[in-house]
Amino acid sequence: MSTVPLSETVTALIPRAHAELAELVSFASVADWRQFPRSESEKAAAWILQALTAEGFRDVALLDTPDGTQSVYGYLPGPADAPTVLLYAHYDVQPPLEEEAWLTPPFELTEREDGRWYGRGAADCKGGLLMHLTALRALKEQGGVPVNVKMIVEGSEEQGTGGLERYAEQHPELLAADTIVIGDAGNFRPGLPTVTSSLRGMVLMDLRVATLAGNLHSGQFGGVAPDALGALIHILASLRDASGATTVAGLDADGTWPGLDYTEADFRGDAGVLDGVDLIGNGSVSDRLWARPAVTILGIDAPPVVGATPSVQAKAGALVSLRVPPGVDAARAAEALEAHLRAAAPWGATVETALRGSGQPFAADTTSPAYTAMAEAMREAYGQEMAVAGQGGSIPLCNTLATLYPRAEILLIGLSEPEARIHAVNESLDPREFELMSLTEALFLTRYAVSQTAGQGV
Repeated sequence: MSTVPLSETVTALIPRAHAELAELVSFASVADWRQFPRSESEKAAAWILQALTAEGFRDVALLDTPDGTQSVYGYLPGPADAPTVLLYAHYDVQPPLEEEAWLTPPFELTEREDGRWYGRGAADCKGGLLMHLTALRALKEQGGVPVNVKMIVEGSEEQGTGGLERYAEQHPELLAADTIVIGDAGNFRPGLPTVTSSLRGMVLMDLRVATLAGNLHSGQFGGVAPDALGALIHILASLRDASGATTVAGLDADGTWPGLDYTEADFRGDAGVLDGVDLIGNGSVSDRLWARPAVTILGIDAPPVVGATPSVQAKAGALVSLRVPPGVDAARAAEALEAHLRAAAPWGATVETALRGSGQPFAADTTSPAYTAMAEAMREAYGQEMAVAGQGGSIPLCNTLATLYPRAEILLIGLSEPEARIHAVNESLDPREFELMSLTEALFLTRYAVSQTAGQGV
């Protein structure tokens, strides 16, 4: 047994974690292979496979999931009769968006003057994988990992295509565990230890509108010929009321959040809302983010301004995202969204929809023994009490795991605090948060193992 404090052991492991994160970030593992080569995702998966093998994991394997992507699995045995903890992260990342807007290359981990580590996937969620590995390494140096560990690293979380969800349903014994730690959330503020107790579900729907057999001269036909782009704009505008609140017919939009308060001033700063621009919707910020549906137009297919011709457009399209809070079934929400889009079409315009992806919302039981152990771990690591927040984003796997393993406790932690700017340009990771969250997870595994042993009367 080491006489070095666990916190010092974690600190000593940070340079190694930084070097490995730099390797992992260098892979442009965007699971949308229309934009990035599949080989980049395969390289990332192979790197993780090798890392788990080197750490002594058994049964390490690449899992070919039904959506055509690969997840990486491994099992690290602990003491006899110890509980089993499943650790989750994902290695696929969002596209970098406008690469010229990045101050440093998106797939090159770069430490800037502010001390943060910049790169796509640094916080979401390649850093989450390194957080898991750092916690396990620290425990090994302290005498051993006190629980059985299953590790699963997904390859298509950002795409919402459900590959790992379907694989888990087909192999329900593989990911079975007493407690599941999802390393894909984050702290409400840097320095404020936070667990995420709820996630909104997600619907991704492709919308196509057609009005004419082909484009027409806007001078010769404009004013009478129905404009598909105008029809699309009309449909999309119907998804919000005058305040900007989401108004999908058939979906309730009056939920309230009972916990942590997210002030408008804090939100404006976190989101970078421009001076003079109002926030949209009504109710508290917490209500709008964590307890109500929210629609976002992710993209529009239409002629760009540069090169546009004076034409009445025959076709147009959009990708629509709908987030739904716990208590709303994602399948029902998809039906409501589709019906709304069709009903809102003006002039008899032809509407086609296709469901691109979906995932159910999730709500955790925060009174469970694992949450008690996590609260103790966060208190020791950070020196303050654990906060409980919601998250407006979606991790569809959570609901699948909750359904498959109803007795398992599920906790969401991670590195995606507001300054991380995940899914945006210049994503970054605070190395101090990485260190403290790695320490938190190591402390949690220790305390959880003790609590489960005590519960068994050993």
